[in-house]
Amino acid sequence: MADLTLLRAEAVIARRGRSRSQLYLDIRHGVMTPPVRLRGGKLSAWPAREVDSLNAAEIAGATDDELRAVVRELLAQRAAGRPRAA
Repeated sequence: MADLTLLRAEAVIARRGRSRSQLYLDIRHGVMTPPVRLRGGKLSAWPAREVDSLNAAEIAGATDDELRAVVRELLAQRAAGRPRAA
């Protein structure tokens, strides 16, 4: 079964080892997925599997272009409703 855990910003910041401002800069630069909007857009969170996939890519030495490719793949899978294993 796929991990459907959702992480709020504070947990993503801790898991990624970055500051809040760097998290949102990473999103702006396309090297981090944007959050999923929950409950009519009032709340947002990140799927833990996406955060873990991006961490794994960074640990493997992915370049920014490679991270952008991972983000595009994750967003395509998110849109299709198919979770990606970490």
